[in-house]
Amino acid sequence: MDSKARLGWMMMQVDVPDPAYTASEQARASFRLACRITLGVVALLWLVQIVNEAFGLGLERFGVRPRAWSGLAGIVLAPLLHADVAHLFANTVPLMVLITATLHLYPNAALRVLPAIYLGPGIAVWLLGRASIHIGASGLVYGLLAYVFIAGLIRHDRRAIAASLLVCFLYGSLIWGILPIQPAMSWETHLAGALIGAVSAVALRHLDIPPRRRYSWEDEADNADEKHGRE
Repeated sequence: MDSKARLGWMMMQVDVPDPAYTASEQARASFRLACRITLGVVALLWLVQIVNEAFGLGLERFGVRPRAWSGLAGIVLAPLLHADVAHLFANTVPLMVLITATLHLYPNAALRVLPAIYLGPGIAVWLLGRASIHIGASGLVYGLLAYVFIAGLIRHDRRAIAASLLVCFLYGSLIWGILPIQPAMSWETHLAGALIGAVSAVALRHLDIPPRRRYSWEDEADNADEKHGRE
């Protein structure tokens, strides 16, 4: 295999992270921390829902109300609120997979991505959304799905791609959520989250690139090129 052919093959492949990196104690500790944070976030969502239903608080009224001053609080509160248990349950598994993947695979980018995806859809909906009360963590789901998948493609990181494909496989109908098909669904939140996630993946593409596993023929090629350069 000549140098040009090897280069083309390397550009097309999905990289395999260096096992010394992915199997290190630091990587395992990062995964455990990501799992704990994710469980804490999901537990908070369920606590809010249980308390809301148990005491009949009607917290849904604090969702995003587009272009209404009273709806500004929903930018922060809406992702914590759900219409019912079924609504929250539908978001739980995707959130667990995607938050864990984001925190574990992209810890530095996550410090910027998570606030943007949490607050961004609410701001967009407040400015541009139709008159309604918009609630739910679906904007987070769509934003993180777009971020993890596109970031994985850009970095050739098969771990991120696998996490995104798992969510798509389990919840393949998510794609329809960004279209104005169901009046009761806040498709604006979904679309805004997906766009913010995609833009974030491109903007932060240089962060959290894992060391790639090198193959013996690559080392041989580098040595040969170095030798030819000396000659």
